[in-house]
Amino acid sequence: MGENELRWQLRQLPREMEPPRDLWPGIARRLTVRPRRRQFRWTGLALAASLALVAGLVWQLRPARGDPIADLRADLVQRQAEALVAEYEAALRELEAVPVPPELAPALDTLDASALEIRRALAQDPGEVRLLDQLRRTYARRLSLTQRAALG
Repeated sequence: MGENELRWQLRQLPREMEPPRDLWPGIARRLTVRPRRRQFRWTGLALAASLALVAGLVWQLRPARGDPIADLRADLVQRQAEALVAEYEAALRELEAVPVPPELAPALDTLDASALEIRRALAQDPGEVRLLDQLRRTYARRLSLTQRAALG
């Protein structure tokens, strides 16, 4: 088939085509459903980013063992832990209306119990950066599991 023949066939095609049915109701329905899913995703991403920032700051500011500013480190770790708990609880409040499948309940309970143990350990050793990092990872796992349940 030559180039001129192909151009002639292209000119024969209609310039506009009407769809066989009205597509707008389906598009509108999908537009009203999508923002809810994106809200969960952005909430989780924002929390993950803030947790990573907190962990990075704590790691950068940690003094060496036996350093005279250990009290300052303990105070900083405690403040970061309090902020982490507040952000986690706020994220959970956003997801509290989400029904949790019964098969996920034991895993969520285990993560909640682990977070409580880590918080108790932080109260006894307030300057331990590794405990703060473990708490961050535990909260991130808990939120990730809850979000997966929400998104199906």
